Amino acid sequence: MADYFELEKLFVVATQREIEAYEFYAEAARVTKDRNVKEIFQQLAQEERGHFELLERFRANPADLITVSAPSSDWKIAESEEMPTLSTEMKPKDAIALAMKKEQQAVDFYRSLSSAATTSETRFMFENLANMELTHKHRLENMYIDVGYPEVF
Repeated sequence: MADYFELEKLFVVATQREIEAYEFYAEAARVTKDRNVKEIFQQLAQEERGHFELLERFRANPADLITVSAPSSDWKIAESEEMPTLSTEMKPKDAIALAMKKEQQAVDFYRSLSSAATTSETRFMFENLANMELTHKHRLENMYIDVGYPEVF
């Protein structure tokens, strides 16, 4: 019975985090003036909604595990950049940097939940969610390189 309550508590925390991420990106898309930045934030909002739905599916059927592999490389750009402040005048580079930092925070969050889990299934689920966020971070870091350092290419 303790495992059920522990799992339910982790689900509440994780789903709340995904709702907060969705709301953040949706609001960022709403207030941003730059069309490209708006599209980035809209796409991220939809991905966070998908994470919420995935958590709810797993909550309803814990046997419905998914496997997400971590990217083969991690540029660690998010770890070296400062988190920009959200503003209506954000440039694409800053919007991507902000999103990278948010995704890194999500990776750290799910890794901490994985460490706190007491069952292998729950640990596996949170490791996979961390990998999913890491995949998003990796994609954003690639975008950041393309937008932030065009002279390199």
